Amino acid sequence: MLHHHTQPSSFRQRISLTMMASWAWEVWQWMAYLLATILFATLLVRHFKRRRMVALINKLPGPEGLPLLGNSLQVTVDNAELFKLIIQFCQYGEVMKLWFGPDPLVILSSPRAAEAVLSSSRHIEKSHDYHYLHSWLGTGLLTSSGSKWHSRRKLLTPAFHFKILEDCLEVFDRQATLLVDRLRPRADGQPFDILSHIALCTLDIICEAAMGHVINAQNEEDSEYVKKIKKINYLMQRRMTVIWEQPSLLYWLLGLARQRDECLSVLHNFSKETITNRRKINQQNVDEKSDKKQRLAFLDILLEYSGGTKGLSDEDIREEVDTFMFEGHDTTAAAISWSLFLLGHHPEIQAKVHEELDAILTSPDQPLGIAELRQMKYTENCIKEALRLLPSVPYLGRVLSEDLNICGNVIPAHTNVLISIYMIHRDPVQFPDPEKFDPNRFLPENTRKRHPYAYIPFSAGPRNCIGQKFALLEEKAVLGRLLRQYSVVSEIKPLDIKLLGELILRPRGGNLVRLLPRH
Repeated sequence: MLHHHTQPSSFRQRISLTMMASWAWEVWQWMAYLLATILFATLLVRHFKRRRMVALINKLPGPEGLPLLGNSLQVTVDNAELFKLIIQFCQYGEVMKLWFGPDPLVILSSPRAAEAVLSSSRHIEKSHDYHYLHSWLGTGLLTSSGSKWHSRRKLLTPAFHFKILEDCLEVFDRQATLLVDRLRPRADGQPFDILSHIALCTLDIICEAAMGHVINAQNEEDSEYVKKIKKINYLMQRRMTVIWEQPSLLYWLLGLARQRDECLSVLHNFSKETITNRRKINQQNVDEKSDKKQRLAFLDILLEYSGGTKGLSDEDIREEVDTFMFEGHDTTAAAISWSLFLLGHHPEIQAKVHEELDAILTSPDQPLGIAELRQMKYTENCIKEALRLLPSVPYLGRVLSEDLNICGNVIPAHTNVLISIYMIHRDPVQFPDPEKFDPNRFLPENTRKRHPYAYIPFSAGPRNCIGQKFALLEEKAVLGRLLRQYSVVSEIKPLDIKLLGELILRPRGGNLVRLLPRH
């Protein structure tokens, strides 16, 4: 009896297993069909989106490219030639396109084209090139986007309140006076590169103003920190323009990743130690109830926002301090250097600056405070005109978050856009005879009628430069001290200068000038 009952039970089990296998197979088939359908639909949508993107971009003027490669072979790796090439490309129109393989780049070169992007709070994401700065700056104010950028911008704006900027003037004046003293042996009429000296001065200023830390770069330019700052600036800016250094694997194989990491180890550790030490000093002053007035550094403002669940972490603070160091060092050095370059070619304009400074600073040791800087109207207009002709940052990069109509052209979402500040500042409608160096362009009666996006050396719109007032005060202080003491003659002719198309506009080989003492 037991044998007769086992056989049907085994048979039923086999049928059950067969049915389960069949059912499982059907489920897998349906899943495969579903996945294939989803994949096909996704590819189809991407195909039509790409077709639409290509069709829209190809409506724009631009140089003819090669199949698959686009305009890649037309772009040189020489930064001076690259800068000239971008200027030539802008002749195609205020909105033009290039193709780099499958990826388009749209270049904007008119005030109204720039306004379409910069005035919007939607298109605030920086272009892909800025990603190479993340290893140094993290996602601070310069490189962040979205809600993080909005919250950081709101948080950091009070750090640039005028009273805090006014407290920095003593640092500006002291370091500018040191620069004047250090240049005295050079004031013998022989040509030398003044940019390298100015860069050390602005590094001293930004370190003390940002971190409350005196690094004495002008007297100790061979210190490890100063050398690493110079090296990381070179590495970062080079990677943003040299195509084969951009893939991470190639960057590592070339040994450049190791050089970068060596620099970052020194710089990050320096910033972290400075944060720790500054916090201890501040806490010690609180514990001792010290009445001694201490000048607030940018770092002190950040430390006030630290701690708690919503406060800034030490890493957040390091990002912002390093960002301020990066943005406030080379840019101001370039602006001061270019001002001297142009004044050195226009002695009649330089004479007016000398006249203004002599009237304001009646003695060489007179402190340069806010009252004196406010009187330097003509000097300020010279700086502004220098920033028009030779902006410290020659172009900006953005990624469009959604389709955008620019001057009647629909530019699709996710397109990389390059805004040529250099060319916008040469709009003949906004600036008649645009190559002429004319500080009177910035008299009030001449600026009122100008397009609001015709002059954007500090960018414009919601993502403009948060430190522009700081920068202009610093530039006036340093330039004022230099020209109170010296006359400058530029050695390189304007037509012979080779502009390097990097993140910061600088001359190849430096800015060669001759200095002559005035007193």
